[in-house]
Amino acid sequence: MLASWRRLRRHKSGAVAPTVALSLFALVGMGGIAFDYAHLADLDTELQQAADQAALAAATQLDGSTGSRARATAAAQSLLHNASLFASDAGTDADDARRVTIANVDFFQSYDEATDIYGDAASNDSNARIVRVKVGGRTANYALTPIVGVLSSGTISAEAVASLAAAICNVPPLMMCGPAGTDFPTAADIGRGVLLQPGPNVGAWAPGDYGYMDFGDGASGVKINLGRNNETGGCVDMTNGIPTEPGNKASVTDTLNTRFDLYASSTPSCDSGTGDYCPAENTSKDLARTEEVEVDGDAPPAAPPANPGCGAAGAKVIDKANSVDTSGFSLGTPPPGMPRDTCHASGSCAGGKFGDGVWNRDGYLGPTHGTTAATLAAALGKTVGTLTRYDVYLWELADKTNGLANKSINDVLPPVFKEQGHSGKGKYTFTNRCTFPQPVNGTGVPSSGTQKDRRVLTVAAADCTGMNGKSDVIVKQWVDMLLVEPSLTRSNPPSPYASGKEQIYAEIIGVAKPPNGQSAFQYYLRQRPRLLR
Repeated sequence: MLASWRRLRRHKSGAVAPTVALSLFALVGMGGIAFDYAHLADLDTELQQAADQAALAAATQLDGSTGSRARATAAAQSLLHNASLFASDAGTDADDARRVTIANVDFFQSYDEATDIYGDAASNDSNARIVRVKVGGRTANYALTPIVGVLSSGTISAEAVASLAAAICNVPPLMMCGPAGTDFPTAADIGRGVLLQPGPNVGAWAPGDYGYMDFGDGASGVKINLGRNNETGGCVDMTNGIPTEPGNKASVTDTLNTRFDLYASSTPSCDSGTGDYCPAENTSKDLARTEEVEVDGDAPPAAPPANPGCGAAGAKVIDKANSVDTSGFSLGTPPPGMPRDTCHASGSCAGGKFGDGVWNRDGYLGPTHGTTAATLAAALGKTVGTLTRYDVYLWELADKTNGLANKSINDVLPPVFKEQGHSGKGKYTFTNRCTFPQPVNGTGVPSSGTQKDRRVLTVAAADCTGMNGKSDVIVKQWVDMLLVEPSLTRSNPPSPYASGKEQIYAEIIGVAKPPNGQSAFQYYLRQRPRLLR
């Protein structure tokens, strides 16, 4: 018996069993932790994906228009209540505990990605640029971990931050400082004249100052882009602002003036294929050029032939070729261009560079069209006080034959006869001072569904408060403006219209609109939501 006990005690074939039995609990626990941690990680990932997608959906609605925050909240809610339930294989019951829900949707004016610091909460739809979405908490009930005493994960949640990143495409590189501290443009701004002055003045940007944005091509690029029809060659990211192009570049308005059918010696000619450097269809302005035209006739006292008028076949431009005479209109009354706001003419505008929309409507319509502001306003269904220069411009354009007819402003000047030999016959030379409301130096690029009128300029409006010198421009709004007059040095006529060629005078049309609502010549905005955190 004793020998048998000693043999059993020395036997080793079952020695591992106690070890396995003792370690079984630890092995199962470790496996359970690994299994349930993977389950926890999957749940966390799915909740984060839910928050990310909801934030991106909300950001697509942050366009600054009325109701954008409500639409953004609805977009986030709608995403998590569609068939993609994320983190849940639940049915469609609204009270299903496994459904992912939106806990909070918050809006901010700014967010610093580097420091994870939020700016001020959005106070209205127009300044809501950042959205933060938090999804409701969920709990992961463990399958195996309870063996080691842990029953659940506790509440797991997720949040994401997103904004609407924007790129502007095919626009002139022109920016202006809007009125400080106000939304711009409002309905009350439509029709106001603006005297855009190169900035910054005395080191700081002020409302009404304008400058050029640096799209990467320097001064030559600015000049080119003001004359081209397709403007910038691509799209510029607006998310972090656009740098301004420093320096006073008065000469770049030469290419801007091609839209009025004015061509300097260094300005490229109109390219009718692309529309680059081409005039608008309506080029009415307060300028004229001198033409000479010869007509065969008998010597006096025979009656001279009729004056063939402006734009006659064979007429010669006796000023500088392809230019408009701006030397004082000594041969007659200058043609009336669309006037500036009366307060700009007198220097009394309460808004400084921004006018009040009051201009001499009859002073333009009477001499030019033989009608009154009251008559035209009634025909257009407007009141005299709301009749804008853009309204008149479009009215002229709608009836080119009558509204944009060539006009001679000095047809009372007698012709000069030169006899040929002694035949009693010769040529009468008529000298006409002519205004051309339709272009003569180009084809005139028509408005269509794919491009804007060349007299309509899209300008970036920025809040320039605190900006000094060269700064990155954060564009608040894109504004359409009618170019009222060419940018020229005007010493004659004096006073009300005296200005330099670096100034731009325009009338506010309203918030910029692409010609066809999508990508198009001269302006379109490409926007995409992006996650910030």
